[in-house]
Amino acid sequence: TAIGIAGQASIDKVAGPVGEALIMTAIGLAVAVPAVLGYNWLIRRNKSAMEEVRSFGADLHAVLLSSAQTAARA
Repeated sequence: TAIGIAGQASIDKVAGPVGEALIMTAIGLAVAVPAVLGYNWLIRRNKSAMEEVRSFGADLHAVLLSSAQTAARA
């Protein structure tokens, strides 16, 4: 690298790569934050849908059991 060849770290030689790293970090955060928000929204939506499915399954099970008991009594 230029710093290693020169043998010293002047501000001119360090500022370029540091600035580039900061820009790449900002771009990475700009991509990561919406991705995490979207992921959390999808997870929350999935949990809500699964709760509705479980509730429907429990209701269906109760109806089937009650109709089976009614048929057995008749």
